[in-house]
Amino acid sequence: MSERVSIAVNDHVAVVTLNRPEKKNAVDAAMFEALTNAGENLRANAAVRAVVLHGAGGNFCAGIDTAVFQVGDAGTASAERMRPQGQSPANFYQGAACVWQTLEVPVIAAIEGYCFGAGLQIAAGADIRHAQAEARLSIMEVKWGLVPDMGISVTLRDVMPVDRVRELAYSGRIVSGREALQLGLVTAVSENPFESALALAYEIAAKSPDAIRAIKVLTGKAWSQPLAEALQTEARLQLALIGSPNQQEAVKANVGGRKPEYRDADT
Repeated sequence: MSERVSIAVNDHVAVVTLNRPEKKNAVDAAMFEALTNAGENLRANAAVRAVVLHGAGGNFCAGIDTAVFQVGDAGTASAERMRPQGQSPANFYQGAACVWQTLEVPVIAAIEGYCFGAGLQIAAGADIRHAQAEARLSIMEVKWGLVPDMGISVTLRDVMPVDRVRELAYSGRIVSGREALQLGLVTAVSENPFESALALAYEIAAKSPDAIRAIKVLTGKAWSQPLAEALQTEARLQLALIGSPNQQEAVKANVGGRKPEYRDADT
């Protein structure tokens, strides 16, 4: 794995760390690529049941490295990176955020310190966000005369009312973790968001991985479907679970008053 991003897996939980603390984890081309690759590597690991995404050195991510705006990175290469990459509809920049939303397992972002611009959009790709009350968050792209373009139209679509997203994007203002909770931008405020995110990840990892993956599909795909299709999605997911080995194990463990032992999900 690139030095820009590290992955550690323990007891079915993967900790993904943005690892550029000397730059407050500002995202350069290498980190964009490393983040997407990290997500794709985890997608292939059936033993992983939950992911915690955080930044090294007390900051989640201060945004895009301004070196990305320099002439050498802006011309033809940048235009090429705006096109969908491989089989994904996401481009080079969007992939670093969207890969977490498309990962089959829950992703929890732990937000400390700065979470600006590109950093906020990466965190928006997570299923759940825990933040320090004093963390500083901003949809900051307008400062550079740009739009937020790392999948925010998808990741925040069902998270916040559009007028609140507009207000933050139009102004580029910085909000605290406490205000972000009131706005719905983060899920919870914690004194130590990494520890609370990790605790939740281990709690999730103790559940049936088949059910957890199905819940992610349900709350992602079905939420945007018309009524009839959403109900069909619910039924299809449930039918696939009923009587499966992990579902039977859940029943046996609950009835027997013991800890369940689940098989890894099929990938």
